[in-house]
Amino acid sequence: MSRDMSEVTRTEHDRPADRRRRNAAEVAAAVTAGLRSWWPRRHGHAPPTDDTGARPPAAGEAGQPSAASTLWRMRTTVRDEPGSLAALCVALAGRRVDILSLQTHPLGDGTVDEFLLRAPGELAASELTGTVSAAGGADTWCERADAHDLVDAPTRVLGLATRTALDAAELPLSLRQLLGRCTIRSLPAPRSGGGHERDGVLVEGALEDTVMRLRTPEGGVISVERPYLPFTPTEFARARALVELDTRLGPRVPLGEDVLTLPEGSDLTVRRADTGDLRAARAMHDRCSPRTLQMRYHGPVGDADRYLNHLLSPRYGRTLAARTANGRIIGLGHLLWDGDETEVALLVEDDWQRRGIGAELLGRLVTMAAEAGCASVYAVTQASNTGMVAAMRGLGLPLDYQIEEGTLVITARVDTSVAGSPRPASGSYETSGSGRSSESYEGRIGRE
Repeated sequence: MSRDMSEVTRTEHDRPADRRRRNAAEVAAAVTAGLRSWWPRRHGHAPPTDDTGARPPAAGEAGQPSAASTLWRMRTTVRDEPGSLAALCVALAGRRVDILSLQTHPLGDGTVDEFLLRAPGELAASELTGTVSAAGGADTWCERADAHDLVDAPTRVLGLATRTALDAAELPLSLRQLLGRCTIRSLPAPRSGGGHERDGVLVEGALEDTVMRLRTPEGGVISVERPYLPFTPTEFARARALVELDTRLGPRVPLGEDVLTLPEGSDLTVRRADTGDLRAARAMHDRCSPRTLQMRYHGPVGDADRYLNHLLSPRYGRTLAARTANGRIIGLGHLLWDGDETEVALLVEDDWQRRGIGAELLGRLVTMAAEAGCASVYAVTQASNTGMVAAMRGLGLPLDYQIEEGTLVITARVDTSVAGSPRPASGSYETSGSGRSSESYEGRIGRE
């Protein structure tokens, strides 16, 4: 549970009364010593200096950070005994480090304290961790933070819950934002059988040090691994709550759609698709030539239908469908989570090829990848697939070409600082409303 620094003087309610009294005095002394600048900065109603007779402190005086400062996220484990947190605060204050926020993660034999710190720019990470270790912190981890980390934990979690509630495909991304740099794998449900376990995972999930496993409503498992830092029970409870929210709301995708007018005057609609569109997607497969299916799936044509349920599932990414006026799907674009490099894939029905539909779908997929913070997107295709090659070039992004076992992999670097990537200008729009693909595909997500 996140605590403002004005609450640090409060003790844990589940500790004995005598320990609470000792802790209150010690922590209050540490906060007074280390956080003199926090209260007036965070509260605009603090009295001006001339009301108290104080003068503004000169830059560089003790307790005042230098003009150049650095934000750090730090975790350390302290003993569950009076004075442990107080000693840590005093040590940080001695290095002119400002504690901006604090979260506590109770353990059986200690407490994991997670800090957001503002430190003098000249203070190196090794010096910061050394200071904490000398003050009694153990298993200390530290990394650079940015302005996004200034949002307090309850606000951030509520925002992630909102994203998840609006779009089922946001669940893996929300888990990544919640848990930091980690690897997320979505494992599909078994073909047969039932029971309360899947790969040894109970319905309530399982937590094993640096790995947590959570059950999905379809019977599959979301595996989250963070080898550099063990998960705490608090993080496990938060992640499980997000998955439970997703389960209760059921399948859902945003309702908005675009109207795309092709150069010859035909109108198509482009909107999100999911497993509810499985029958229409299979019908499109039936209308595609064997060569079109082979170039898309790089395998036996007869296996193409097997991939659709996986590809349309929001567990593994997002799908856009282009439809005619009568609702028939004539094009599919997939964005599949695969770590920092996210896969994009296209399939357009033969009779609708070479009209710019694939390029339009690809532009929207890359925009989604940029909004999700993906560093790059890649397409797995063949050199003879001139349509896919041209669509990737039409993005206007830096491209990298590699040949892997006779397959062409084109990677585009995405500028996530720009709100959206350019769309190829081959049609007009009206907006309304608000490769390596297989059934064993594992969607992996890593924080940039």
